[in-house]
Amino acid sequence: MKKDEVVRQFTTPLDAGAFPLGPYRFYNREYLNILYRTDLEKLKKIVPEPLEVKDPLVRFEIMKMPDVTGLGSYTECGQVIPVSFEGEEGDYLHAMYVDSFPAIASGREIAAYPKKLGKPSLYVDSDTLVGILDYGTLRVATATMGYKHFPLDHREALKEIVKPNYMLKKMPGYNGYPRICELVRSQITDIKILGAWSGPARLELFAHALAPMADLPVLEVVSASHIITELSLASPEVVYDYLAK
Repeated sequence: MKKDEVVRQFTTPLDAGAFPLGPYRFYNREYLNILYRTDLEKLKKIVPEPLEVKDPLVRFEIMKMPDVTGLGSYTECGQVIPVSFEGEEGDYLHAMYVDSFPAIASGREIAAYPKKLGKPSLYVDSDTLVGILDYGTLRVATATMGYKHFPLDHREALKEIVKPNYMLKKMPGYNGYPRICELVRSQITDIKILGAWSGPARLELFAHALAPMADLPVLEVVSASHIITELSLASPEVVYDYLAK
């Protein structure tokens, strides 16, 4: 393969790339969001500067994506922390657990989504919407919500999803020191709300050394939502370079 052909290849292996070139369109993307109150000091220890934390809140979310162009069907689960950056309110994506290698590889390499392998699922059990996360064979999280108890205003649902997202992009060099260490910003703009509901909810987190969601303990459930969307993810932009002198 010629040098210019190597450069043009999107990802390795060169003859069978790990994921296809986007952009990716998500159809019937389904969210279970549970906003909960936690320990403020523990939040401050894990949210990187220059992001700022004001309120002791975390959003636990499970996203079921049955139809994604290029990536197929997968589910992911994570913790999102409300923050501000230079006066702008947004969400810091703290951790994401995903059951699809192409989704993990594309999310980490193209953008800066903090994805690692896990086994999340979202389903309806009788009259209850259930979201669970397993890491290996062990349960890490169990979320329940009353199924479609109350309609949620689509404008309110939109506000939950289109806040700017802040993420860390880290890429080590061969000497162990980072070659890239950046804070990036992304925001969803191309989105349709297909349905939205609220209802009573509960969330249990279980201690795990490699999936430490329980390090941000649930002190009180504040609100919950069940949202179905169609959307495309926007490309991120660098807003802060930790290595700049």
